[in-house]
Amino acid sequence: MNETENLQNLPVVRGEYKFNEALKNYTWLNVGGPADVMFMPKDVADLQYFLQNKDENMPVFVLGGGSNLLVRDGGIEGVVVKLSDACFREIKIESDRIICGAGLLNNVLKKTVENEGLGGLEFLCSIPGCVGGAVRSNAGCFGREISDVLISAKVVNGNGEVLELRNKDFHFAYRHSEFPSDFIIVEVTLGYERQSSEDVKKTIEQQAEYRKAHQPQGIRTAGSTFKNPPQMRAWELIKNSGADKLKIGGAQMSLQHCNFLQNDGTSNASDIEDLCDEVKRMVKDKCGVELELEVNKVGRR
Repeated sequence: MNETENLQNLPVVRGEYKFNEALKNYTWLNVGGPADVMFMPKDVADLQYFLQNKDENMPVFVLGGGSNLLVRDGGIEGVVVKLSDACFREIKIESDRIICGAGLLNNVLKKTVENEGLGGLEFLCSIPGCVGGAVRSNAGCFGREISDVLISAKVVNGNGEVLELRNKDFHFAYRHSEFPSDFIIVEVTLGYERQSSEDVKKTIEQQAEYRKAHQPQGIRTAGSTFKNPPQMRAWELIKNSGADKLKIGGAQMSLQHCNFLQNDGTSNASDIEDLCDEVKRMVKDKCGVELELEVNKVGRR
């Protein structure tokens, strides 16, 4: 796609288009090629209009917080939708639930959870990324998953229609939800239990201290790289296979937690992908277990 073709074929919207936008600036791993087009809708109606009027063959990919994502060096074909407008980060608190825009970052939600005493949501505050992405991947930690607190989600389907989905509609499993790839989450409703602000803050602080002690901080990473196989821990399999010391280019497994890979600042996406492939091969050869990526790998290699 070139910029002239894009300008001719894309619907006229109220939001913003960016062409050949460097996606590494939007991901925690800080690697990857450009988006052919990035679209930042003004609101839900603008997103609907775009989906209803775009070329039916134009691919669409939704970019959330970029925390659990590996964009390949060739970039992403078609249009990358980024819900960056303030309307997608709004928060509304009701008596037993909180309604959040899908683009709200989980670490920004923390302040509201602490101040309002929204018990049961503490775990979500320490998960990298945004609320919408957490639903799609059924993100979790500290024994909790977002499926434990999700009441419903508002989505826009590929035809631009707004739908309300209940928890059961996602068919959640470990780090997984079943939901059409062309659905875009725009709003999430979560349940909570009223607690004192002090108790909620204490829980969040304890969880933050645990992460600080056991997981790498302040580096270019995408969180847990591989899912835990049933009744096993991915990090133990990686260590037992000897893959914990692997390094390819600027990518290596973290010395602090070997299920975290990191970019030392010089890596490209191919280094990271090759590292993941080699870790999988070594674990399969030495331990007889097929690891599955938790990181979402997208784009052209």
